[in-house]
Amino acid sequence: MSRIGDRFRDAGRRLLIPFLMAGDPEPGWTVDLMHAAVAAGADIVELGVPFSDPMADGVVIQHAHERALRQGINLTGVLDLVARFRTADRDTPVVLMGYLNPVEAFGYEAFASAARAAGVDGIIVVDMPLEESTDLAHALYSEGIDLVFLLAPTTSRARVRAIAAVARGFLYYVSLRGVTGAAHLDLAEARARVAAVRSITTKPVGLGFGIDGPDAAKSAAGFADAVVVGSALVSRIAVLEGQRERAMSEVAAFIGSLRNAMGHTTPAPSVG
Repeated sequence: MSRIGDRFRDAGRRLLIPFLMAGDPEPGWTVDLMHAAVAAGADIVELGVPFSDPMADGVVIQHAHERALRQGINLTGVLDLVARFRTADRDTPVVLMGYLNPVEAFGYEAFASAARAAGVDGIIVVDMPLEESTDLAHALYSEGIDLVFLLAPTTSRARVRAIAAVARGFLYYVSLRGVTGAAHLDLAEARARVAAVRSITTKPVGLGFGIDGPDAAKSAAGFADAVVVGSALVSRIAVLEGQRERAMSEVAAFIGSLRNAMGHTTPAPSVG
């Protein structure tokens, strides 16, 4: 079992997964932001890989991609940041989230090997359909890295079953019919859909897109195994560009508020 699986099994609570864009607003901030997130209660860190055409992301994270790209951050640079994080933290799982083109350009086997060496635990490839995932999955699984798939509100039961058969780590349920940070999160629908996924697989289910604060995180933690928070965190960092210490403090405070709202003692689900 991977570090991700171990964390779901051993945490004793619903997991909190904050999203940070690697290199945003400056490469020198990223590792410190990761450590600040963990110290404030993050269970897994999701690290964005900057890309020029982030089709699944709303305006907040699109701008984070742009800022990071202006800093010259590419996939190799992201792996370097993970390796730096690992010099002080050998335990917290790190999941990369990005798009297929940089991984294809790197080469599947070369990427999997480099990711393992850096200390990456999993990857979400937003625009890679299940039907095209075989070669990448084989390369990643050979290195002990989990491939995490997205599920949408429109994903059929048959397709959930097919994805769950291939995915490792956890399943990421996208709670909105839209891009990251969109409004109008329907928690009742998300609850029903997560329950439907659970009737098909015992793999943990994380919920993201549209979790904007402690109240939504608390509600989501009532039925999802993990809560992913992205745009609400990235937007806080964006307005504090140039204010490093204040950014670290406010990120820690925001993540701490999410963790407190979600609670600390909710039993973790069984992992299958």
